[in-house]
Amino acid sequence: MTDRNIHVQPSSGLAVEEQGVEIVERKGIGHPDSICDGVAETVSRALAQTYLDRFGTVLHYNTDESQLVAGTAAPAFGGGEVLEPIYLLIVGRATKSYEGERIPAETIALEAARDYLEANFPYLDVGTDIVVDVRLGEGSGDLQDVFGDEGSVPMANDTSYGVGHAPLSETEQIVKATEQRLNGEYSVDHPEVGQDVKVMGKREGDHIDVTVAAAMVDRHIEDLEAYKDAVASVRRYVEDLATEFTDRTVTVHVNTADDYEEGSIYLTTTGTSAEQGDDGSVGRGNRANGLITPNRPMSMEATSGKNPVNHIGKIYNLLSTEIAKSVVDEVDGIEQLQIRLLSQIGSPIDEPHVADAELVTEDGVTVADIEDEVEAAIDDELADVTNVTRRVVDGELSTF
Repeated sequence: MTDRNIHVQPSSGLAVEEQGVEIVERKGIGHPDSICDGVAETVSRALAQTYLDRFGTVLHYNTDESQLVAGTAAPAFGGGEVLEPIYLLIVGRATKSYEGERIPAETIALEAARDYLEANFPYLDVGTDIVVDVRLGEGSGDLQDVFGDEGSVPMANDTSYGVGHAPLSETEQIVKATEQRLNGEYSVDHPEVGQDVKVMGKREGDHIDVTVAAAMVDRHIEDLEAYKDAVASVRRYVEDLATEFTDRTVTVHVNTADDYEEGSIYLTTTGTSAEQGDDGSVGRGNRANGLITPNRPMSMEATSGKNPVNHIGKIYNLLSTEIAKSVVDEVDGIEQLQIRLLSQIGSPIDEPHVADAELVTEDGVTVADIEDEVEAAIDDELADVTNVTRRVVDGELSTF
C-alpha cells in the first residue's frame, strides 16, 4: 500500500435505487452534441497515434472545442433533400512541428473526421450534406515536458476533478441499452430509424417511464401509416428490452411531439436533427460513462477530444469510472460506490490530491468491514493510471 491520499467513507444519502425519483438521459451518436464528441475523440486518437508512430510519444494537442452548426433540410415521404449543409468545425490546438519535422495535423484531423462520419452516418453525404472544416492552433512541442519522460508518470495539467460510479442502476442500464441497441442490432433490419436517438428515463418509485426521440429516415418511410408502424415497432422493442434489466413496471413513449393531424412528425433526410436547426458542441451531452445522471455527482468537463496523457478532464473522469467498476467487481458487500478524484496541477497523475470513495453497503456489511479492501483496490488502479492513456488511444474506452 502506498501513501496516496485515499478516503473511504459511508455515503451521506440514500442509494440512487432507493431514492423516490431518478432521472437519466443519453444522447445517441447522431445527436448534434454527440456528433461533435465522436468527431473530436476520433481526431484526438488519430493525432495521438500519429505522434506515437512518428516520435514514440504523444505530443501536446487538444480538440475538445469542436462545434456543429445545423443545416436545413426538406424531408418528405420516400426521400427529401438537404437544402443547406451542416457545418462542422474542428477546433483546438496541435503540435505541428517537432524535432525539426513538420506534422500535417489539420490534414490528419480532416481525414479522421470524414472517416468517422462515413462509418457512422450512412444517410449523411460527407462534403455535400455536411461540410467539415478544421482550425487547429499551434501547440508547442515545449509543452512535452509536462508529460514526463517515457515510462514516467505525467504531471497533471490542471487542478480539476473527475467522478464515477458503479454499478449502474436499472434505469441507467435501460436508458443506455435502448440507444445502443436501437443504433446497433435493431438498425440492421430497421434502416428507417436514424442515428439520432435520444433517450430519457424517469423512475418514480417502482415505475419507469422511458421517452425515446427517434429520428426517422424519410427514404424508408413511404407514408404516414408506415411512420406510425415504425414508431410502434420501436416502442415494442424497447418494452421488451426493458424487461432484461428490471422487474419494475415500464412505460415506453416514442416521438411524443408528433401531431399526426397537423402532419408534424420526426422525419429526417439524414437521420439526425443536425439537418434542421439543432446545433452541437463537444461536452454538452453524455458524460464519460455515456450517460447524463442528475442523481449522481457529475463533472462539467468535456471528456472527448482532450489529450489522453495528462489532461485531468479526460483521465480522471475515465479513471474514476473504471475504478468504480473494478472495486464493485472485486469487493463484496457494496450496493453503490461513488468515486471522486481531485488533481493538483504539477503533481503526478497517479497521486491525486484526494481520491474519495463514498459507499452504500449491503445489509449486514459496514464500511469498516471492507474499507481496507476498497482502499487497496483503488490504490492498484491509481498505480496503473497510464494504462488509461493506452486504452483511449486504442479506442477501447468510450468517452461519451
